[in-house]
Amino acid sequence: MIIRPYGDTTGDGMVQLSFTLPIPHDKRAEGAALQLAGKMGMDPAMVVHAKQMGGGFTFFVVYGKVAHLVDTDQVQIVERDYPLLSAKEINAVIKRRLRRRLSVVGACIGSDAHTVGIDAILNLKGIAGEKGLESYRELAVTNMGAQVSVPELVETAREQKADAVLVSQVVTQRDAHLKNTRALSAAFREALPVGKRPLLIAGGPRFDELMAAELGVDRIFGRGTTPREVASYLVHAIAGEKK
Repeated sequence: MIIRPYGDTTGDGMVQLSFTLPIPHDKRAEGAALQLAGKMGMDPAMVVHAKQMGGGFTFFVVYGKVAHLVDTDQVQIVERDYPLLSAKEINAVIKRRLRRRLSVVGACIGSDAHTVGIDAILNLKGIAGEKGLESYRELAVTNMGAQVSVPELVETAREQKADAVLVSQVVTQRDAHLKNTRALSAAFREALPVGKRPLLIAGGPRFDELMAAELGVDRIFGRGTTPREVASYLVHAIAGEKK
């Protein structure tokens, strides 16, 4: 199906774009913002918001029309290839197939101090009305918190005999989330032989779910992921349950 952006009326091609330019706010700055918008294919375009940020930066919101179309048949996504189970079903599968608790270690690695994501998945209170993995009686969860080094994570995974390692990355400046995830993958490949390595899972709002193989992890979860989705994936990948 071919679609185009919607702004004021159906199919009008209107879009809104925000960005920052390293220039103080004045008329010249607004002209520079419109020039950039034009080079990006917005015609006509208008500055609907401009605010100086600090000494020499201006934040802009530009509204304008684009001629580009989208073919939804060519959109690539990672489809969920496993059943979404209830907490009761997840516990039952682990108990039946593994006959032991499934060990999960989670952390925010590198300099990332944002624990909201990893806590939402692991902590008892969870997110969006769903309890976190700590509430599953057949899961043994170790939450290492924030600013954990990769060597520390590898060592804890060894100690806990982790079946899965979950890493949350929110800080993305200069592609820090990609570099940290590659370092994680390399460290586990070096530390543990094939067949002994835990499942490696990365999550965060800026990850591209299609990059799992490129980053050396087994799965990537993006924004909006719930604890039940992660738990169902663990059952599918580790306990091998098919519905």
